Amino acid sequence: MRRLVAALLVLVLAVAGCAERTSTTPPGVLNVGQISNSIAFLPLFVAERKHYFEQEGVKLGERPRLGTGAKVAAALKSGGIDVGAGVLTDALNLARIDDGTRLVGDLVDRYYVDIIVGGDFRGAPASASLDDRIRALRGKKIGITGPGSGTEALVTYLFQRVGMRSDRDAELVNLGAQATSAIGALKTGRVDALSFFQPLAQQAKAAGAGSLYISPSRGDIPGFEKTAHGVVFTTKSLMDKKQKEIAAFQRALARAQRDIHEHPDEIPGLLAAYLKGTDPKALTDLPPIVQREIPAQIGFTRASYDSAIEFHRTTGLVKRLPAYEEIVPPNLRISADN
Repeated sequence: MRRLVAALLVLVLAVAGCAERTSTTPPGVLNVGQISNSIAFLPLFVAERKHYFEQEGVKLGERPRLGTGAKVAAALKSGGIDVGAGVLTDALNLARIDDGTRLVGDLVDRYYVDIIVGGDFRGAPASASLDDRIRALRGKKIGITGPGSGTEALVTYLFQRVGMRSDRDAELVNLGAQATSAIGALKTGRVDALSFFQPLAQQAKAAGAGSLYISPSRGDIPGFEKTAHGVVFTTKSLMDKKQKEIAAFQRALARAQRDIHEHPDEIPGLLAAYLKGTDPKALTDLPPIVQREIPAQIGFTRASYDSAIEFHRTTGLVKRLPAYEEIVPPNLRISADN
């Protein structure tokens, strides 16, 4: 099944590639698409809200929320957007058919997908060992955003850790990226657990629908604390055509990420505006999580990138894994000491 899904993803991107065209946005403008309004994309909101993009010399055009990383990559390949915001899995999938895929910025350098269980979940408690919690997911219905996503990848990785297979020992249910739909599925028992981007765990807790069970970013998985995950990416052809716009975009993004670290007092208000309509109780735990997960720089350390590559090699969801120097432009290569 996983091979079929991978083949379908490549087909989607290949079809988009057949219709590939260069950017149609005018000079000074970038269309930026992203999966959803998850924590990873908060820096984009901050830069937009504080007018950093305009100040640095680039205007944002269309800003679609596309629901899945595969759709982000396909829109990028077909010219519907100039820059995509998703997870590294999406960029790596695109690199399978376009070796000109390039990273533009590092949004989150921790794996920001959590496993959340419903209130009626029967299995090992949250205080149990990691392996016991993973085994407790055997035979359960687990909601994910979609096939080939970072949410599926986490389940695959965890199951492999204890000798299980996600395509055999559980039922993965595709729910899309809407938090309300995922929480509804958990609350009504359509699924027993969720593998979902933050802040779904906090939202589920506030709604009385479930609780956090396994969290890589919290340190639940040994050796998996630092890994490139939320990213902005594009193609070399677009970077060549819009060098000034990409450079301006990166400067604005870097300013936003510095703000998150240098002005922590602003984070609660920014989160409330970004996640408009979210229960205030769900926002309470987020400020320290945001500061922990969003790097102060937009570049990639080799260690963080290599950790992500090893994760993808283990899961087998992506077959072609480009080297650090191949996909990370020189201006984004940073040493671990920076």
